[in-house]
Amino acid sequence: MDMEVADDDTETPNEPKTFWKKTLGALKDTWNHPAGPKTIFLWAPLFKWGLVLAGIGDLWRPADKLSIAQTLSLVASGLIWSRYSMVIIPKNYSLFSVNLFVAITQLYQFFRVIRFEYFTDKSDTS
Repeated sequence: MDMEVADDDTETPNEPKTFWKKTLGALKDTWNHPAGPKTIFLWAPLFKWGLVLAGIGDLWRPADKLSIAQTLSLVASGLIWSRYSMVIIPKNYSLFSVNLFVAITQLYQFFRVIRFEYFTDKSDTS
């Protein structure tokens, strides 16, 4: 009994060869994307998540130990770079999200410092 071998053009969608072709094609497209892993557009936002984690870690730090100047500079940096990430080509949504989170966490820290500095009674030290 002779078995016919299908041409590459006549493969059915369920054949493993087609699945791997599509998967490897998608990986190749991702690898060669203008904001892919071969560029700074991926790695800079990835490492910048460390600033977000540090901001979250500072939530347990007493408000009198936080710096208003540092907090405001991180808020400004987060907002400026969030805007920049939407006007560059290619648009970098991962850079946008990390900078938005930097701005949000530091804005919360800023309000904690303001509340401590201006709305708490410091003469109440026991």
